[in-house]
Amino acid sequence: MPARRNRKPNIVLLGIDSLRRDHMSCYGYHRLTTPHIDRFAQESTLFEQTFSAYIPTTSAYASMLTGQDVFTTQVVALRHKGPLRAEVKTLAEILREEGYATTCVGFTGNPSSRGFDKYIDYAGWGSWNEGRSPKAQNLNDVALPELDRLARKRDPFFLFLRHMDPHSPYLPPAPFERMFYHGNEFDKRNKSMEPVMAFKPFRDFFASWMPPGVTDKDYIIAQYDGAVAYMDAAIRSIFTALEARGLAEDTIVVINGDHGETLYDHDCYFDHHGLYEPTLVVPLIIRYPGKVPAGVRVKGYNQHKDLVPTLLDLAEIRRDDLRFDGRSLLPMVRGEVASHESEFYITECTWMRKHGWRTPNWKLIVALEPDFHFKPPVELYNLFEDPEETVNLAESQPEIVAELTRRMHAWIAQREAETGLPNPIYNQPGWHGAEGIDYFTSSQQAYDTLHIGDPAQAARLQSRSR
Repeated sequence: MPARRNRKPNIVLLGIDSLRRDHMSCYGYHRLTTPHIDRFAQESTLFEQTFSAYIPTTSAYASMLTGQDVFTTQVVALRHKGPLRAEVKTLAEILREEGYATTCVGFTGNPSSRGFDKYIDYAGWGSWNEGRSPKAQNLNDVALPELDRLARKRDPFFLFLRHMDPHSPYLPPAPFERMFYHGNEFDKRNKSMEPVMAFKPFRDFFASWMPPGVTDKDYIIAQYDGAVAYMDAAIRSIFTALEARGLAEDTIVVINGDHGETLYDHDCYFDHHGLYEPTLVVPLIIRYPGKVPAGVRVKGYNQHKDLVPTLLDLAEIRRDDLRFDGRSLLPMVRGEVASHESEFYITECTWMRKHGWRTPNWKLIVALEPDFHFKPPVELYNLFEDPEETVNLAESQPEIVAELTRRMHAWIAQREAETGLPNPIYNQPGWHGAEGIDYFTSSQQAYDTLHIGDPAQAARLQSRSR
C-alpha cells in the first residue's frame, strides 16, 4: 500500500515501564538486549540525555502525556489522589479534538490517561507460582487487533501502548530467562542476595517472584536484561505490523521510558525509587520518515514535558489556545539549539518523599521526611567525578549545597508565582498509603511501616527453598 501524506500522521507511543537507558544496546550497553530497537534507532533520531524529572510512574506519565511540569499538573505522588486538573489537557484530548481516533492499552485509571476513545487492558504482572510471565506478548495479543481496527479507519489515530516489561516481576519466558546468565544462581557461597532479602519492606514481594533460594544478584539483573530483550522482540511485531499495513511511512513512532530502575544500586534493590541516575535517565527515540532524520543522536538535555510539543510540531498541529511548559525538540534535532534546560528540578514521591536540583556537574537531593533506607537528609554528588553517585559530599562541600539549594528554591518560587499553584511535593499527606500516618517522623518508623508483597505466599516459597 503506498504511503499517503494527505492527512495528519498517525502516532504510536510506546511507553516502556522501568526501562533503564543504560541497559539498552543502542545506548551502549555491553549486552545485546535491544537488537530490534537498535535497528529502529538507525531509522530514527535518538536522544541521549532525556530525563524523567518526576519519579515515579504516575507523575512521569503526567508530564509525558501533557507537556507540563509538576507544578502545572500538580501530580507528584505514585498514589495521586483524585483526577488530573481539569485545566490541563492530555495529548489524547488534544488529538481527539483534531480528529484522531485514540486508544490506550494498559494504562487505565491513571490520572493522565484521560481522554482516550477506547481503553484496553491486559495481564501485565506475574509471580513465581504463576510461572514465566508473557507480559509483552499479552500486550501484543490485544494491541495488534486494535491496530488493525485503527488502520481501517479514515481518521488518523493515536495508539498508546504501556509496556510492563521490564517492570518487576522480572519473569521473562524462555529462552530469555537464561540468555544473559550461565552460572549457578543457587551457589551458597554467593552472599550477594542476603541484603536484598533482609530488606523487610520488600522481601515478601521479592520472595513472591524470585526463585526460592536464589543467592546471586547477577542472576536477578540478568532476568531484568532478559525482560528487556523479550520486550524488544515483542515490539518488533508492532514495527512489522505497521510495515505490513502500509502505515510505517505515515506514522510517528516514539519509544520512551517513564523512569528507569535501580537494580543493585544505592540499596534501592530492584525497584524504581530514589533520585539517582539509574531512575532519572530514560530512553527517547523518534521515527518519522522524511520528517525526523535517520541515524541522528542528539546530545542536548530534554525532559518528558518536551514530548507533547514535539509530537504536535511534527503533526503540524498549531493551536493558539495551548501553552506548554515543555518545548519542541525539533530545533535541537535540526541543530538550531544545543540543549534545553541543563539544570532542573527533580522530585520523588514513591517510597520516599524527596526533591532536588540537578546540573550537568552536580546533583542535590533533599529529603522532606526521613526515609526507610536511613539515608542522610541531604546528599550531594559530583556527577563528573563520581557518575555512580557513591560519595556523598554534602558535609564536605557546604557552599555547593547552599548554592544549589538557593537555585532550587528560586525555581520553586518562580514556578509557584507563574502557575499560581503550590509546589505539590510539599503537601502530600498519606502519600505512602499507610493509614493513620501523614508523614514519617523517623526512618525506623518508615522502615517498620512500609511493605509490599504477599507474606503467606512468600513463606510458602521460602519454606520450599529450605
